[in-house]
Amino acid sequence: MTQIDDSLTRADEQNFTRPIPKSAGAQMRFLVKQLKSTREAARRLGVSQRTVERYVKDQIRQPKPALAARLEDEVRRHWQPLVRKRARARAARTTGLVIETRARFGFTAAPGTTDDGRMRRITQHLPPEYAGRLFDAQESGATEAQLRAIAAEGLQEIYFKDNGARAQSLLVEFTDIDYVDFAF
Repeated sequence: MTQIDDSLTRADEQNFTRPIPKSAGAQMRFLVKQLKSTREAARRLGVSQRTVERYVKDQIRQPKPALAARLEDEVRRHWQPLVRKRARARAARTTGLVIETRARFGFTAAPGTTDDGRMRRITQHLPPEYAGRLFDAQESGATEAQLRAIAAEGLQEIYFKDNGARAQSLLVEFTDIDYVDFAF
């Protein structure tokens, strides 16, 4: 499950200036144009190259539900790359991002304190440096565990340690994620 990666991708969609194409043919034409070949589009969608060509020519109009979902996901992933890039750059430079999550937070803390994890619902603004690290890690193909570690470090420093004002030796573990949403 790639909750953080998917959530960052959903956050990109909030910045889109136009909706994605509606028809299967228009979506397929866009995807072929972005990927520069029908073969690559077919590989990504798990269909034959001939099937892609039929959608491009509008010979097939209604995809099966599973293919329709894969097609829409691929189109969303490639839709408005410049808008996405500008929004991410702005978040990484100036605005940061907001994380809203419900997850289990466990702690490694000084002796004599509790380290029992418990479910918490947290909404926290993370500064631009954490946004930049998350975006760079996602673009370089980081695993879900690596993305989770960056988010946990951001919550640890900003929310739990209050920017270094308290709990200096506290280490936060970010596990059992119920949901996580980002906005920037």
